[in-house]
Amino acid sequence: MNKGQLVDKIAEDAGLTKKQATAALEAVMGAVKGALKEGDKVSLVGFGTWSSVHRAERMGVDPQNPKGPKRKYPAKNVVKFKAGKDLESSVNS
Repeated sequence: MNKGQLVDKIAEDAGLTKKQATAALEAVMGAVKGALKEGDKVSLVGFGTWSSVHRAERMGVDPQNPKGPKRKYPAKNVVKFKAGKDLESSVNS
């Protein structure tokens, strides 16, 4: 499912116009992005938790040249998602 299909599904299920559904989805995504940028976690009980963690600088193999010299990968923040029990069980049932 892509973003357009998700907007269509939200509009249909919530009885909204596509414009309203797009605005709602953008608001949710903006709020999640903003919280993660500030270092906060975003938890939706039953669905899952997004968090931002710092990954330290490291040495590693370049996947395009695995036999070549190791390269330095810079430090960065990465987003992690841990699925909630309800989401896990609905996917595995």
